[in-house]
Amino acid sequence: MHVVVIGAGEVGTSIAGSLASDHEVVVVDVDPDRAEQLKYEIDVLTIAGDGTSSEIQTAADVGRADMVIACTDNDQTNLVACGTAKTLGDGFTIARVKSTDFLRTWQGNEGAFGVDFMVCTDLLTAENIVRVIGLPAAIDVDPFASGLVQMAEFEIAEGSPVAGQTVSEADRFESLTFVGLFRDGELTIPRGDTGIEAGDRAVVIGSPESVQAFATDVAPETTPDEADDIVIVGGSEIGYQTARLLGERELRPRVVEKDQERARWLAEQLPKSVVMEHDATDAEFLTRENVDDSDIVVTALGSDEQNLLVAVLAKRLGVDRVIAVVDSPDYVTVFEEIGIDIAINPRTVTAEEITRFTYESVAENIAVLENDQAEVLELELTEGCALVGRPISEMVSEIDARFVIGAITRGHQLVTPRGDTVLQPGDHVILLVDSDSVSEITSMA
Repeated sequence: MHVVVIGAGEVGTSIAGSLASDHEVVVVDVDPDRAEQLKYEIDVLTIAGDGTSSEIQTAADVGRADMVIACTDNDQTNLVACGTAKTLGDGFTIARVKSTDFLRTWQGNEGAFGVDFMVCTDLLTAENIVRVIGLPAAIDVDPFASGLVQMAEFEIAEGSPVAGQTVSEADRFESLTFVGLFRDGELTIPRGDTGIEAGDRAVVIGSPESVQAFATDVAPETTPDEADDIVIVGGSEIGYQTARLLGERELRPRVVEKDQERARWLAEQLPKSVVMEHDATDAEFLTRENVDDSDIVVTALGSDEQNLLVAVLAKRLGVDRVIAVVDSPDYVTVFEEIGIDIAINPRTVTAEEITRFTYESVAENIAVLENDQAEVLELELTEGCALVGRPISEMVSEIDARFVIGAITRGHQLVTPRGDTVLQPGDHVILLVDSDSVSEITSMA
């Protein structure tokens, strides 16, 4: 494809990097220095200029583009860029927005703003938070095969019952597969005799029930049957959307918001939440409201510094699990290194969703792991493709790529892959693939 990416920030750079090896990518950014730098970082054609300008878009050859992705930090810029692209060609347009108002307008009016697919950063982030809340021990959770399959990533803590076990000893669940271990930043494709150590990040794929059961094995003290005491600090759009989604699951989170008018609005909009107007950095208030006894605290304030302060305070008060929204990708590691359980970066979540959509012709779903070291793909196998008709053990030995098949769904039934399992046309296969091998595997489906 010829793909034009407008915006070379964290999101645009991640998307361009994911697509550059297989597609003709042009990146447009208003900052000439950034455009020049990116040219050498990921080997793409770059153009410095205003991405909403028809002149700049013409220079990027938008007229013959198969896809135009507008992902700057400004909603209006992205919408205008997509509208301009539609006047120059018929490429598929994707816009990144933060405002759920724009999303609702687009959902209610097909083709509004000249946008074919809209990605709402704040809503995506909230959905990500809610999935992790549903599996408290996990640091990442993604559904596949219409919810029949889950992928989850767990950090193995010091003292975890599975630390020191082999994969075969830890994997005692019929419909669960260990597909990856990250140790010191490096991916290992696990075998039965692979040891699990404290500090490892284990990736498993299986039925939601088996993943939940494994979570209890990994961290029995932090995996209650249901995390029903949830505190959301910050009534930002992400905080509001998180509370709303939890309310749809019949949970009653508590929301702490300092601004009086915003707190009143939240109370009106969130009938299933308890809204408290107060400064969340007040330790006495948090203790008085028994926040220290809560199952999970989510920090969704307006800045990384505020979120860091409240997250650290919550951990010191003894909160079991703290999820922090971190706007800057550079700070994610900082949050994790000082003991915050989960740091969710909205930009990374957005880039992953847009990248997933660009794969839709070959992969029905995608999850990106550990700074794009590996991807989890859902592929629907076609008649005559290279992956069908042979036992998995035979197929794996012949393909020169690092991958593990984690689950198969056949006729809406879950099939646990084994060495003698033979893949069939129409199967949905969920597999972990080393990022360098993604093109090779998808070309076989």
